[in-house]
Amino acid sequence: MLQIIIQGRGGQGAQTAGNLLAMAFFAAGRQVQAFSTYGGARRGTPVSSFIRVDDRPIRLRCDIERADAILCFDATLLDGRLLAAARPDTLIVVNSAQPPEHYGRTLPGRRVLPVDGIAISRRHGLGRIVNSALLGALARVIEAPDFAVLTRTLTQEAPKLHAENIAACRDGYAWVDAQLTRAAA
Repeated sequence: MLQIIIQGRGGQGAQTAGNLLAMAFFAAGRQVQAFSTYGGARRGTPVSSFIRVDDRPIRLRCDIERADAILCFDATLLDGRLLAAARPDTLIVVNSAQPPEHYGRTLPGRRVLPVDGIAISRRHGLGRIVNSALLGALARVIEAPDFAVLTRTLTQEAPKLHAENIAACRDGYAWVDAQLTRAAA
């Protein structure tokens, strides 16, 4: 079973990203469980989206205590509470302009991949809405869901600016692909 935590702040699109990712996995024929938590339900407060994906029905009904992947929309949220849900091999994709070496120093022993989602989104006319760029990045890191399924889901479900969201998703995916290729060389 694949378990993913998406962490952001109210208004950043973390909950929407969780819903889109769950729909993409479901469209790919997988069993999905998705739920969210949010504190004061206002802009700026921490928001979490949890997704479980499996090939069999999911009967587990508790919070995700050990994530396989974490998608963090705001680097200031990479703190003890969120990191407590990460194993040493958990893949962490964070919206950040910092280079990977920064996280090697500040979070030693963690598999952190920073993606400048804001730069990608702005380049495609989406302003500070980073969910499509970060979903593309996460999909590349965990190698699921299939990119074609993810972009089809974005086209069908994104509220507006479909071409821009697809382009940002593609750039997030390509950016991570380049980083992983560089690291493997």
